[in-house]
Amino acid sequence: MKVRLFAALKDLAGASEVDVEASTVGGLVEQLSQRFGPSFDRIMSAGTVVVDGEKAPPDREISPDAEVALLPPVSGGSSGESSHRGRRSCWLRGGLDQKEGCAVGHRHRSS
Repeated sequence: MKVRLFAALKDLAGASEVDVEASTVGGLVEQLSQRFGPSFDRIMSAGTVVVDGEKAPPDREISPDAEVALLPPVSGGSSGESSHRGRRSCWLRGGLDQKEGCAVGHRHRSS
């Protein structure tokens, strides 16, 4: 299956997309951590796996035709008020609009 990588994960892999054969989310992350090293593993220990547009736990089974993306943790902000003055980030399927930082076709909303 094709797995999309973002930010530091993309940098470590040297590609925005990699091929992996795994039956579970945990197996997928383990394979990629072995392939790309301890920094990749450390980032993914706090990162998120999205399968077919939904956050997925390690025991989730995945099919070969699933849409999978690995997202590193997002830094900044704090609990409560956002440090981005009311702007919220949005991570949805379909890629990212580099200018807006949102999924293509979506825009930030101000609070």
